[in-house]
Amino acid sequence: MASFEKRGKTYQYTISRMVDGKPKPIRKGGFKTKKEAQIAAAEIETQLNKGLLTHLTPVPIDEYFNKWFNLYKTNISVTTRKHYEYTSNAIKEYFGSKPLQEITKHDYQIFINAFGSNKAKETVEKVNTHIRACVKDAVDEQIIHRDFTRNAVITWTVPAKKSEEKHLGYKESKLLLKEIWKKLDKGLGYSLLLLGLTSGMRFGEMVGLTRKDFNFESNTITVNKTWGYLKRHPEGFGPTKNEQSNRKIKMDSQTMQHFKKLFKTTPPNVHQLVFYSPSSKYKVISNTNANKLLKKTLQDLDIASITIHGLRHTHASVILYKKVSIHYVSERLGHSDIDTTLKQYTHVIIELREEDELGTVNTFEQMVV
Repeated sequence: MASFEKRGKTYQYTISRMVDGKPKPIRKGGFKTKKEAQIAAAEIETQLNKGLLTHLTPVPIDEYFNKWFNLYKTNISVTTRKHYEYTSNAIKEYFGSKPLQEITKHDYQIFINAFGSNKAKETVEKVNTHIRACVKDAVDEQIIHRDFTRNAVITWTVPAKKSEEKHLGYKESKLLLKEIWKKLDKGLGYSLLLLGLTSGMRFGEMVGLTRKDFNFESNTITVNKTWGYLKRHPEGFGPTKNEQSNRKIKMDSQTMQHFKKLFKTTPPNVHQLVFYSPSSKYKVISNTNANKLLKKTLQDLDIASITIHGLRHTHASVILYKKVSIHYVSERLGHSDIDTTLKQYTHVIIELREEDELGTVNTFEQMVV
């Protein structure tokens, strides 16, 4: 039961409550009118009756988000951590230290609209995903009783790079592979291009490989670490992007035979790194030089340029095109879940669906001939 009291020029409500057999009343003041105090008290009493009472102490969204991701996102790569820090900065810049309890769905949608006014869809989606996961936990902790991110409409203005611009088609990738094989004796960089195309590994995973990661009996490569090749990365060996990124990749015998020969003809180094480069700042082939080499190779073939990361997309697109299971592709790439694979390679899946549709129709037409 609530009681109301005028304190100076404002009103305060007091709601009787027992916790563990002891009186723990809920008080809040600062209401301009008694009516406002009555409405606020009625909402608190309703929440009490439903067991949904939120924290009465204000919880700043910026502080809660930082504590949340530092607690629950410990086993993530340095790059992924940077993404969460980016979200943290976006929260701080827009909401400041506004309490979670005071943010409405309307407020959050305004934030999304403002944030997306100069961002690409992928960036807005990532930030929204981070915040939504955090807010759901705040609901579970009964800090707030409504998920203000629910059904938020993602808005953006910067067009995303088209999927087809990020990878090569099957015929182009075949030409590139043949060209790489012709130039393997011209430098270690071509060996990296070969591995990128035939394995689908991330660049950090490739430069983090050591000789012992290659099993020439089973033709597999073990991926369980990365190497810091940028200033923002930890120096030397580091963790993979996620738990699913720790994997064994079955390789074609030609690629494995090349590396077997390479290991016999090149001197070892202190870290046993495969792509060791003593003159490089980070002691491995740089991402910049690898991209330059790939660009030059593609130019010689009169093929539009892609990045080293584009080789990863090319690898996935090629094996999907060849009807390899989407589940295996996701596992091979080390994606955290299959939804990531489906989202990134929708363009290929649509093409395959059209083929499957035609194949299905033809099957039943031929059965009656």
